[in-house]
Amino acid sequence: MTDTTLNSAEAVDWRPEIIEKDQSLYNWPFKSMKGLMWLKGYLFSPQSLIPSGLALITWFFLTPDLARMQVFSWDWILLIYLRNVALLTLVVGTVHYRLYIRKVQESEYQYDLNGLKTNHPRFLFRSQVKENMFWGLVSGCGIWTAYEVVTYWMFANGYVLFPVSWLESPVYIVILFIAIPHIRAHHFYFAHRLTHWKPLYDSAHYLHHKNVNTGPWSGFSMHPIEHLIYLSGVVLHWVIPSHPIHACYNLMTATIGPTWNHSGYEKIKVNQSVIKTEYFHYLHHRYFECNYGNPSVPWDRLFGTFFDGSKEGKKMMNVRLKQRAQLRGAIISK
Repeated sequence: MTDTTLNSAEAVDWRPEIIEKDQSLYNWPFKSMKGLMWLKGYLFSPQSLIPSGLALITWFFLTPDLARMQVFSWDWILLIYLRNVALLTLVVGTVHYRLYIRKVQESEYQYDLNGLKTNHPRFLFRSQVKENMFWGLVSGCGIWTAYEVVTYWMFANGYVLFPVSWLESPVYIVILFIAIPHIRAHHFYFAHRLTHWKPLYDSAHYLHHKNVNTGPWSGFSMHPIEHLIYLSGVVLHWVIPSHPIHACYNLMTATIGPTWNHSGYEKIKVNQSVIKTEYFHYLHHRYFECNYGNPSVPWDRLFGTFFDGSKEGKKMMNVRLKQRAQLRGAIISK
């Protein structure tokens, strides 16, 4: 792909080429090479390797034994909460420090040169970053911990429907572990679309969308109601054959995963490597009524909410929104 830049009245200072519309498992007619390229990125991209590696380290070295978690106790619950705060701070803080404090790549690949808001009454503490950190570390890590604690307690006491063990089902455990990010991508679309329902948007999701121009801490900055909905994907492991490590990875993907796609940069340089983020989700924050999921799942295309960032795509989106407004007006007039 050839990168291009664009300065416009919309204050977008960096714009990559149009998103490819068929680079997923769901392109039709199916193109095997496209599918293989998607699979390579899915398995070996930093966005996959970092959360999976952290999940393995967390489960094997930073999580109490299940036997200890049979009874709720503040000592191990607090340990998990502090561990989650440390993990989020380590990952998100590192990305923020490199991009916005040290500015190691200056404005290269940065979408909006206006930067993150400071001394702004719209945000708690008059700071976008401080507000994002507050909601992520307090509400986010709190509800992350609550889901994790309840899930481990259920596994420890045999309350999940289909627990599996390493000795009985090693291949299944590995396959499900690998599939979790893609399963979460499907869950994210429907959970996210739900939060755009007006009552939920006005009471909760608006807080996340205060971040029109996002930074690394924006990814997990949500209202507690939205955290409950967003992290609910872990409930899947209460009802399908699962091991606690699957729940750990599911939550790690949900909490650490948004860091890169909310970074405000299309590419993040790390020494000689580059982490490619999703312009797709940046467009959602900029235009709100598009790109509710991510390009690896088919739902935005199927429901007509896919927006690739092009002028033609914007015209189509405007037509869709106009038709929807007219339909709503017709319904109200009845």
